[in-house]
Amino acid sequence: MSGLILNAFGNALTISANMGSAVWTASAVNYSHWLGVNVGIILFAIGLLNTVTNQLLIRHWDWPRFVGEILYVCFFSYFVNFFAGFLTSMGIGELPMLVRALLSCLGIVFFCTAISLYQRANILMHPNDDTTNILRFMYLKKSAVAAQLVDFVPPIAAMIISFAVTKNLYAVNIGTIFSILCNGLIIQTADRWIWPALKHNFKTLENPNR
Repeated sequence: MSGLILNAFGNALTISANMGSAVWTASAVNYSHWLGVNVGIILFAIGLLNTVTNQLLIRHWDWPRFVGEILYVCFFSYFVNFFAGFLTSMGIGELPMLVRALLSCLGIVFFCTAISLYQRANILMHPNDDTTNILRFMYLKKSAVAAQLVDFVPPIAAMIISFAVTKNLYAVNIGTIFSILCNGLIIQTADRWIWPALKHNFKTLENPNR
């Protein structure tokens, strides 16, 4: 639960600071503006797609994993909406640009730390973070940086489509660049320095007891 709250708060901080969100969150914000749909609903839809993608990536159907990730994204979407509304009401979006840029980067550090914690525990996590975990350990030689970069391809493509239609681009700024460059590095650093006794508990099809 603490990882969920920290993840949601970090994402909400990037949204309310309005100086660039993480790539997946930025894509959700752009589609929210394009379709006129609440950003929480878009985040839920993205999470659902990630959940199905994960089942394909692990090459078998895992019902506990599927149900757990759906439950996670339900709570995550709600808390992002709640925190974003609260932080906006506190005037975060009216602060000087430099302060908002720093807050946006801090939000990214927060949710990357949360990702590190619950990816290592591997009990319950956001489906998108499970996607990067699967890519990292099953396909990309345990590289968090490579997994994050591969995971950025779909939301960037989605934003290109959104921009082509609406001619507007939202939630893309300094924070987005920081996220693209540093997500994997922050996660790997948190793996070493934040609760280092918590080791990766990733299970693969070939080695289910690992």
